[in-house]
Amino acid sequence: MDLTVEKVQAWLNDFSQEIEQNKHMLSELDTPIGDGDHGNNMARGMAAYQEAFAAQQPKTITDTFKILAMSLISKVGGASGPLYGTAFMNFAKATKEVTAITNEEQLGELVQEGLNGIQLRGKANVDDKTMVDVWAPIAEILKKNQPLTAEAITAAKEQTKDLQAKKGRASYLGERSIGHIDPGAASSAILFQTLLPYLN
Repeated sequence: MDLTVEKVQAWLNDFSQEIEQNKHMLSELDTPIGDGDHGNNMARGMAAYQEAFAAQQPKTITDTFKILAMSLISKVGGASGPLYGTAFMNFAKATKEVTAITNEEQLGELVQEGLNGIQLRGKANVDDKTMVDVWAPIAEILKKNQPLTAEAITAAKEQTKDLQAKKGRASYLGERSIGHIDPGAASSAILFQTLLPYLN
């Protein structure tokens, strides 16, 4: 693995495009259990990142993550902006002086830092039916120095369907939240799926 600044930027560009292409699906997931705007919000945030990226042309991994964090915090409504923003701000802090991420364990520690930010901000735990349910198992896989697979990412996202929401708007529905994939888990799955090609 040699996740250089060029690869990180290519990954986030791919993530932007996938969010744009899947924004209707993400908002549809959000409709029965949230405000129905997760996809549009995320797409707006990623478009802001693309603009800021073009204007500032960051040269380091840490600056790239910082631009992404600020774009999401400033442009994405709802809970997801601050949650993703905090995660990527922690990525930025953890990659100071880092020119490349060279193994699974190092990447796992980075994902863990992002997860710590999400949990600190959102107060959610595993099995609360949130994006934490994707970030936590992925951090564990990588920290054990195991390769991340598309199957593992999909499984983490899919298992949120069977959970009852304990956080956010979805938690008001109680048992009626069961049977729906969490939209934040779905967008997080896209984040890690788009990373996969750059890990090999």
